[in-house]
Amino acid sequence: MNAEKIRKDFPILKRKVHGKRLVYLDNAATAQKPVQVIEALSDFYSLHNANVHRAVHTLSQEATERYDTARERVAGFIGAGHDEIVFVRNATEAINIVLYAWARHNLRQGDEIVATVMEHHSNIVPWQSLQEKGVKLEFVDINEDGTLRMEDYERLVTRKTKLVTVAHASNVLGTINPVKDIAKLAHDAGARCLVDGAQSVPHMPVDVGNIGCDFLVFSGHKMLAPTGTGVLWGRKELLDSMGPFMLGSDIIKEVSLEKTTFREAPWKFEPGTPDFAGAVALGAAVEYLQKLGMRNVRKHEQSLTAYALRRLQEVGGMTMYGPRSAEQKGGVISFNLGDIHSHDLSTILDEAGIAVRSGHHCAMPLMKRLGIDAAARASFYIYNTKEEIETLARALEKAKKVFGV
Repeated sequence: MNAEKIRKDFPILKRKVHGKRLVYLDNAATAQKPVQVIEALSDFYSLHNANVHRAVHTLSQEATERYDTARERVAGFIGAGHDEIVFVRNATEAINIVLYAWARHNLRQGDEIVATVMEHHSNIVPWQSLQEKGVKLEFVDINEDGTLRMEDYERLVTRKTKLVTVAHASNVLGTINPVKDIAKLAHDAGARCLVDGAQSVPHMPVDVGNIGCDFLVFSGHKMLAPTGTGVLWGRKELLDSMGPFMLGSDIIKEVSLEKTTFREAPWKFEPGTPDFAGAVALGAAVEYLQKLGMRNVRKHEQSLTAYALRRLQEVGGMTMYGPRSAEQKGGVISFNLGDIHSHDLSTILDEAGIAVRSGHHCAMPLMKRLGIDAAARASFYIYNTKEEIETLARALEKAKKVFGV
């Protein structure tokens, strides 16, 4: 994969920050957008803008065709059926649909949910709301290398377990979890399995049939698409068994003053006017990634991560979190440098034109488990290069001198 060639598709990467060439290493938070996606959004609003599934005039028919094509494209991207793809705003909303439309109707007092200590807040907070119903949450711990303690599943997943939920890849540690094995453990106990794919679907081949999970959620903005786009995938029979998450127009078959009957999945989960323009642009993002090839995307990030792990270790004074093997992790490296607070460190890096994230990364339980309050995080994508990692390493070496580390 030629990252320098790919960079030409991303207008924002041409700008400078504090007079320095932008080095964007905050991809785990959100990815930048190629001209192909920007133009798809502009083209839709310029030439085809009309509401979908509502009219027979030409613009509406064109908009509907593009919206439906985007759903089919996303479905093919993860090995799903088009009628299993629910368009949402982000992975958080997708998890909340599972919470309100499935879990709150199926879980009772004494039931249990098994998650992990490395989950993003979005995959912890919704399930905590079920504690008021007497549902218990259990958490799988991590090993010292940032991998999951798989033996914990053998102890925690029982016949009381109704849902096992897990991040496919950690947004802090980068750890790629064995979700296929975890889904089997869940099913062997009669439980369902939800996989948070926010950090995996943009970066590696993901096939729901191969994983064997029951739900998969991910956000579009982390995979080159506009903000406010995302996907809930669910097994068709599960989606069919679930009622609507929100009530309103476009999810109905028939309405009388006395009652309403609803459409089938996935449309019963998309009330009101959807972000059809965003969905079309999400389809364009998927097309862009498919042309690159997700195996190539993964190979590129793995190479960058291996290089970065070696190079940052050479800086000295670095504490890095998560697996030290690029094969075990995605393109995410969280770190601290001496006793420099991650916000101060990130400010120094920003002055060098380098964008990283600092803080608790919406993973406060994991921070507590690691014994820290915060960390800096560099995260890579298709347009990043080894030269940018060198720029990061040199800036960290300068920071050591500034702070006397």
